[in-house]
Amino acid sequence: MRNLVIQHPEVRVPEDVTDSVRYAWKSLRIPVILPLLQLAAILCSGMSLMLFADRVYMAVVIVWVKLMGRKRYTKYNLDALKEDLEISKSYPMVLIQIPMSNEKEVYKLSIGAACGLSWPSDRLIVQVLDDSTNAVLRELVELECHKWKERGVNVKYETRNNQNGYKAGALIEGLEKQYVTDCEFVVIFDADFQPNEDFLWRTIPYLIKNPELGLVQAR
Repeated sequence: MRNLVIQHPEVRVPEDVTDSVRYAWKSLRIPVILPLLQLAAILCSGMSLMLFADRVYMAVVIVWVKLMGRKRYTKYNLDALKEDLEISKSYPMVLIQIPMSNEKEVYKLSIGAACGLSWPSDRLIVQVLDDSTNAVLRELVELECHKWKERGVNVKYETRNNQNGYKAGALIEGLEKQYVTDCEFVVIFDADFQPNEDFLWRTIPYLIKNPELGLVQAR
């Protein structure tokens, strides 16, 4: 009887770090890397299609608006809404919140813009929520608030001993103040936002005339 000789395939053992890396790469690139690349390609294709569909939709809407001759503010006349408020004298109480943290470059501009808004002074509260960690900067922000308070603006300067929730946390704690309970509307400005003087006249009336609305976003 003839003897059978079975030869097992030679397993090459990596001799150094370079060989180990090369061996690991060859072992993983087909079963692991390739499926991941295929999945990434599918996701990218899907996102590209979504962006394309969004662009097409926006183009259709713009063309439709142009063809229909629609314009902004066709449903409500801002001047008429303002006149109604002035006649009735039923101005709602408005709270303006400005959360800030170490906003050295813009705090004067943002506070000044909010305090300079056109609205009855007795129906407006400007709440500056200062989470600055710099003690000197806190004093400067407080002095700026005091300056506007002397001019007749109802400015409230609020600080905290912590930064829980960061600016969102400051906004929530600001709404818990006792003097806020009478405010019907809340306006939130970022620390670097400078609204036009008529900002409230261009937003609050829409909320008054449309009780089903809960938010007006502007920029």
